[in-house]
Amino acid sequence: MIDADPQANLSQSLGIDDEPMFNLYSELKKQILKEDGQLAKAIVHTKQGMDIIPASIDLGIVELEMAGLMGREYLISELLNPIVDAYDYTFIDCPHAISLLTVNALVASDFVMLPLPGEFLPLKGVYGFMRQFDIIRKKLNPRLELMGMVMTKYDERKSMNIGVKRTLEEKFENKVFQTVIRTNIQLAKAQEAGKDIFSFDRSANGAKDYRRLADELLQRSYAATAV
Repeated sequence: MIDADPQANLSQSLGIDDEPMFNLYSELKKQILKEDGQLAKAIVHTKQGMDIIPASIDLGIVELEMAGLMGREYLISELLNPIVDAYDYTFIDCPHAISLLTVNALVASDFVMLPLPGEFLPLKGVYGFMRQFDIIRKKLNPRLELMGMVMTKYDERKSMNIGVKRTLEEKFENKVFQTVIRTNIQLAKAQEAGKDIFSFDRSANGAKDYRRLADELLQRSYAATAV
């Protein structure tokens, strides 16, 4: 996993509280300066059994450092190339807003998985993102595809949640995951403890939902890559 969000929520959720010397920013900075960044140096092996490239607060200024750089949209792709074949799946956690970091992540990716809460303002954001998605696929990464959208903080008792899900299903047809991530306080507690939900409370609804989501993701990825 690669934490490309300056807020570093993914890194902190996996127990990385102190910013390591080597991280995504340190290696991007080397690429910008033509000093040959190496993501392998920044890999942290977590106690959950996952490898992560941690974020840095300095990612917040990296766009200024990229400005005017030829090929700036391909920096993460260049960094990933030497290590990507060592993994079956690589996930890049992106900032919410479309930025050069997000563009880099999309250029480096084969698929996009879009989580969103069941509210109408995030729904409007989806339409804006999809316009950017189409531009990036047309001009920078023709292999990019939408794997699907995942409803989070979902409560089937709320008519707004149901309405947003129905609207997405009508607009994007089979691109909405059947699995929803229900509102569950244990998910927030697991993040606070720096643990994944499975080691924190594997019987929680959050753990059950994410297990189902993983199964559905595997099924979708197998179908999408079958030739």
